[in-house]
Amino acid sequence: MFTPAKHTPSATAVEEYLHAFAATSGHLDFARFGPPSLGVGAAAAGFWSAAAEGDVDEAAEDLRARERVACLVGVPATDVSLVPSTSLGLFHVAFALRGGEVLVSRGEFPANLYPWWRAEELGILRVRDLPAAQLTAPVTPERIADALAPTTTAVAVSAVDFRTGWRADLAGIRGVIGDRLLVVDAIQAAGAVDMPFEHADVVIAGGQKWLRAGWGTGFVTVSPRALAAMSPRLSGWTGVERPGEYDGTRHPALAGAKHLGLTNGSPASARMLAAALELIGSVGVGLIEQRISERVEALIAHLDAAGAEVVSPRPPADRAGIVVARWGDGSAGERRRRLAAHGVTVTVHGDDRLRFSLHATTELDGLGAVAELASAPL
Repeated sequence: MFTPAKHTPSATAVEEYLHAFAATSGHLDFARFGPPSLGVGAAAAGFWSAAAEGDVDEAAEDLRARERVACLVGVPATDVSLVPSTSLGLFHVAFALRGGEVLVSRGEFPANLYPWWRAEELGILRVRDLPAAQLTAPVTPERIADALAPTTTAVAVSAVDFRTGWRADLAGIRGVIGDRLLVVDAIQAAGAVDMPFEHADVVIAGGQKWLRAGWGTGFVTVSPRALAAMSPRLSGWTGVERPGEYDGTRHPALAGAKHLGLTNGSPASARMLAAALELIGSVGVGLIEQRISERVEALIAHLDAAGAEVVSPRPPADRAGIVVARWGDGSAGERRRRLAAHGVTVTVHGDDRLRFSLHATTELDGLGAVAELASAPL
C-alpha cells in the first residue's frame, strides 16, 4: 500500500523532488498548467513502449492510481473514480444527483457552472445563485449561510478560487450547511495545499495543474452519503457489474464511485497520475505548501515594493499559490506580453489583472526582477 510522506522529509528526498522537473524558472502559470515531472513523462513513454508490445494491464494501472488518490484525499480507494478532467467529473456528479437544489456562485470557473446549468435544463435539479455584487467576492461560510434555503440540498464551491486565489474554509462551510452535500472543485488546490477534504462529500480535480500529472488525468471521490443521493445517469458499460458479459441486458450499477464509469479510461493517464502522486507523496503536501507559501510571500513583498496593487488574499490561511496584481489603467495585456518577451509566463484576466501562480519549484531569486518588470511604466 502506498503511503505518502506525513513526516518531515529528508533533505535528500527534497532535493530529488526539486530535481524531478525541467520547467523553466519563468513559468509562473501553474494555475493554468503545471509542467509535469520527468518521471511522469517517463511513465507515459514506458507505458506506450510496453503497450506497443501488447503488454497492458488496465486494471492494475487504474487501481494503482486510485490508491494514490485515496491517500492524497484521505478516502478509501472504493470512493475514487478516475476521470480525464474536472469538467467530466462535475458533469458525472451533476447528472447523477436525484433532484434538489444546488447553491453555487457565478464567480466560479465555468467548469463548475455548466454541469449544474445543463442538469437544470434537463430538469434533473435546480440551481440557486450565491448572491454577490462582484464575481470576485470570496465564497465564505457567512455568505453561504445567508443564501441557503430549505430547498437547498447541495453546495458547490472551489477549494481555491481561480480568479482571486481565495482558499475556501471547508470546515466552516460544512458547519453552516449541515447535512447538505458539499461538492468541491479542487483543481486549484489538490497537491499544492493541505486542505481538510474530509469535510467534502465530493472532491474533483484534473491533474494538469498543481498535481503536475499532465492533461487527460484527474479524479473524483464520492462518499457513501453522496452515492446514496445519486443515480448513475451519465455512466456506461464500465460502470456496471459484469461488464464483460455481452448479453444484451442492463446490468446493475457497480457499488462505490466506480459506478460513474462511462467507458474505459486511458491506462497511460492512470500511470501518469500515479507517478505524479507518488512524487508528491515522497515529500508530502505539507512541504510543498510551505515552499509555495514562502514564494507567494516573497512575490507579494516584491510587488508591493514595485508599486503594484495586490488584490489577492495576503494571510497564509486565506491563500494558496495564486497572486493577483491589478493595474487600473487597463494595461494588463501589455504587461503580460512584456513578461512573455522575457520568458515569464502568467495569465491575464480582463484588461486590468495579471495572475501569477507559483509552485514549490519556483526559484525565489528571480521574483524581484519579475515584479519590477511587471510593474515598470510602459
